[in-house]
Amino acid sequence: MKVLPDTAVAGAALEERLARLIATAGPISVAQFMAEANAHYYGTRDPLGVSGDFTTAPEISQMFGELIGLWLADLWALSGRPVNVHYVELGPGRGTLAVDALRAMAKAGLVPAVELVETSPALRAAQRERLPQARWHDHPDSLPENGPLLVVANEFFDALPIRQLLATEQGWCERMVAYSGGRLAPVAGPPRSAEMLPEHLRGAPPGTIVESSPAAAAIAATIAERIAAQGGAGLFIDYGHARTGTGDTLQAVRAHRFADPWSAPGEADLTAHVDFEALAAAAMRDGIAIHGPIEQGRLLTTMGIDSRAAALARTAPDRAAEIEAARQRLTVKDQMGQTFKALAIVAGTWAQPEAFR
Repeated sequence: MKVLPDTAVAGAALEERLARLIATAGPISVAQFMAEANAHYYGTRDPLGVSGDFTTAPEISQMFGELIGLWLADLWALSGRPVNVHYVELGPGRGTLAVDALRAMAKAGLVPAVELVETSPALRAAQRERLPQARWHDHPDSLPENGPLLVVANEFFDALPIRQLLATEQGWCERMVAYSGGRLAPVAGPPRSAEMLPEHLRGAPPGTIVESSPAAAAIAATIAERIAAQGGAGLFIDYGHARTGTGDTLQAVRAHRFADPWSAPGEADLTAHVDFEALAAAAMRDGIAIHGPIEQGRLLTTMGIDSRAAALARTAPDRAAEIEAARQRLTVKDQMGQTFKALAIVAGTWAQPEAFR
C-alpha cells in the first residue's frame, strides 16, 4: 500500500475542499484558486533548492545578494547616510539574499535593522537560523515607521494571485475555475466591463487573456506610501514584462519542471509574469521617483558582477567554472538576464540609484 507524504494528503484535502466550495457556490476566480493553492504550498514546505521545486537567484550565487546590498548601500551613502534605516525583504526565502546583502552593506558602513515579511512557518524557521536578529511581519502594514526603509522583493510578486479577463464574442468576462469530470479546470465566467482594461487592449480579439494582480498593486502602493513618508527605496526584481500585455502566463513548477497548474493544487509553485507597468503605476505618487524597469543583467553588470566573479575565482580557483556559470545564468539574455527585470521606487528626497541613471 502506497503511503502519501503529509503534504500530499493535505493537498488532496485542499482539492476536495475547493471542489465542495465550487459545488456549493459555483466556480471560483483564478485569483482565489491561486491564493488558496499558494497559501497551502508555501505554508507546508521549504520549496527551494535541489530537493525542492525551484531555485532563485540568491541560491545560485552569493554574488546576487552581495550586489543588491551594494546597490542599497551606495544609494544610502549618496542620500546622506540617514540613521534608523531598516532593511526590509518581502518573501525572503531561506534568508540567503538577506545574509549576503547585509554582509556587503556592513562593509560599506550600513548596518540596518532587519525586518522580514513572511507568512510561511517553514521558511520563517529557516530564516531564523540565519538571521536571529530579524523581526518578522505578516504584512508590510506593520513595518516600523521610525526611519527609512530599504525594501527588496526578489521573486515575490510573481507568486501573488492574479485575475484573468477573457475576450469572447459577447465581450469580456472573468476567467473562473470550475470542477468537472473529477478535476479543476478554467472556464469562462461572468461578464466584465472593458473599462477595467488599459485602453490599448480593449479591442483585443476573442480568446485573448489579460491578467492583473490587485494584490501586487496593493502591496506596491503600501510600500510606496511608506517610502514617500519615511524615505528610502524599494527594489523589485522578478520575471515579467515591461508593459501591460496579453496572454495566459499562469504556470506551475514542481521538482524543477513545469506542471499542470490546475492539477493537485497546493503541490506546485503557482506563478505568473509580473506586469511592471502596472506595478509602477500602483507605486506612483507625490514624493516617489520611479526608475526602470531595467533588465536584471544590466543591474548586476553595472554593479560589478564581472569583477566580483573574477575575485571569487581567484580566491577559489577550483570553483572558477561554477562561478562563471552562475555569472552567466544571472546575466545572459537567454537565461535570467533579460526575462528578469528590476524596478526601483525611491523617495523623492533621495539620490538617483546606480544602474538606473
